This record gives sequence, structure tokens and C-alpha cells, in this order.
Amino acid sequence: MSSNTHNVTKVLTEALPYIQRFKGKTLVIKYGGNAMVDEALKNSFARDVVLLKAVGINPIIVHGGGPQIGDLLSRVGKESEFIDGMRVTDSETMDVVEMVLGGQVNKSIVNLINTHGGRAVGLTGKDGSLICAEKLHVSRDSNDPAINVSELIDLGHVGKVKSIDTSVIEMLLQSDFIPVIAPVGVGKEGQSYNINADLVAGKMAEVLQAEKLILLTNTAGLLDSEGSLLTGLNAKEVNELVDDGTIYGGMLPKIGCALDAVQAGVTTAHIIDGRVQHALLLEMFTDQGVGTLIRGGWQ
Repeated sequence: MSSNTHNVTKVLTEALPYIQRFKGKTLVIKYGGNAMVDEALKNSFARDVVLLKAVGINPIIVHGGGPQIGDLLSRVGKESEFIDGMRVTDSETMDVVEMVLGGQVNKSIVNLINTHGGRAVGLTGKDGSLICAEKLHVSRDSNDPAINVSELIDLGHVGKVKSIDTSVIEMLLQSDFIPVIAPVGVGKEGQSYNINADLVAGKMAEVLQAEKLILLTNTAGLLDSEGSLLTGLNAKEVNELVDDGTIYGGMLPKIGCALDAVQAGVTTAHIIDGRVQHALLLEMFTDQGVGTLIRGGWQ
């Protein structure tokens, strides 16, 4: 037997117990970053999703689209403004957000999955009253040190998840479809809200009591001060890493989202390297994985 054949056999036999364990389970996958713009990575992601569905696992995809929104805004001559990493979204910008997320990006993901043999259906939070949203209120300390007061920042149509009605998702899963969700929510007066895709994915995983929440990123996962990958962490260990500064900056919201999910009943959360081809399959079906696994509990 050639070494190549031996490697293939090893991978397949290693995958079997994981396939058996996760059959019938639900995964919520946040899709974004390089995996969403690089052609080879886009195709590998679509094939992974189709394979997961083929072996009896139920993937649900929540996607972002920040760079694509920025591109269209610049083409129509509108400047993007960010406060604390969040896009200020006036009514005109919200129209562009809906057009890009609910139209261009969502349908391209659906089409890609279907091209690889899947049956994907695109949704926004408006479909079937899926995501009920409310305005996100943000405050920060005044720039003037003499004024010891927080100022309220108006981000416009930036929202947070108030509640999720999963009936349309459950109906699609029962019919063997793959839901692909754009993170646009709707307020009680019918107004649209732009919501962070990590937050939507986390809340979706919580409400569905998913087996896994998987966040694709442009990093290898959580790294220690020597640059080594950290994995198999519990809530106590993650909080210690936040306190000592190992986890900082843009990784903090992702970690917060992962921790909230596992503490609300999601079995495990994974922060994985979307720059690696077939990252989903490697994380799901191999002993090694390609990212950081976080589980609930404090022990």
C-alpha cells in the first residue's frame, strides 16, 4: 500500500467515530473573512458544508459581508464610518447593507453550495420573523478627562438580537435544506437593523441548543504569548486569558460570543482558521483539529 493510500485510509477511519457521534446534530457556522473571498477557500467551504449534510449533520450558516458593504458604499460615493469597530449605519447605509447582505452575498453563498450538490436556501432575519432586533445603545467615556461622564453614541440602524423564532429554520432542516442567514434583523416597528454576524450565530446556536458553534476567522485560533495554539479550554481558563491580556482586541467579542454560547447550553464552541482549506472537516472529523475548542463549565 502506498503512503498516500495509507494516509487517506487513516483520515477516513479517524473520521468515522466523529461522523457517528454528530449525526443528527446541529452546527451553527459563522462564515466570513478570507474563507469568503478567496476562490479556492470558498469552494472548499461549500464542499465541506455539502459533505456535512450528506453524512447526516445539520449545518446552519450565518454570514457577514463587511468588506463587500464597504466596496459598494465607496462605489456610490458614501464614506464608511466606524466607532469601536462598528459601522455607523444611517438609513441610506442600511439600504446598502440589506442589498449586499440579503442579496449579493447571501445568494452567492447559496449558489455556491447548490453548485456543489447541496440544497441551500437564503434568508435574512426578516423572513418568517426569524430575528427580532432592537437598537444597540453604545456609550463611552468622554474625551474630556475633566468630565467624568459617559456619552451615548448613536450608531443608527445597528442592532442586537432581542429574540429568535426558529420555526422557519426547523422547517427547512426537516426538509433537508441548508439555511444560509444574513444578519439583518427587524424591529417591532418594522425597521431594519444591521447586526454583528458573530452575535447572530451565537444566539442562533443558543436558541437551537446546537451541538457546536463554529466561528471562521483569519487567525489560527487562540494563541498564547509564545504563539502556540490553545485549545480544550473551559470558561475559567478563558476568563484568566482575558484577565492576563493574552486575549485582547478584535478577539474579545468572538470569545465573549463563544463563552455565552457554551454557558447557555451549546456543547462546544470553536474558533477556527478559515484560511486553511477544508477547515470545517478538519475541525469536525480529526483528532488534531485546526483551531481553538471552548467548552462550558468552570472545571
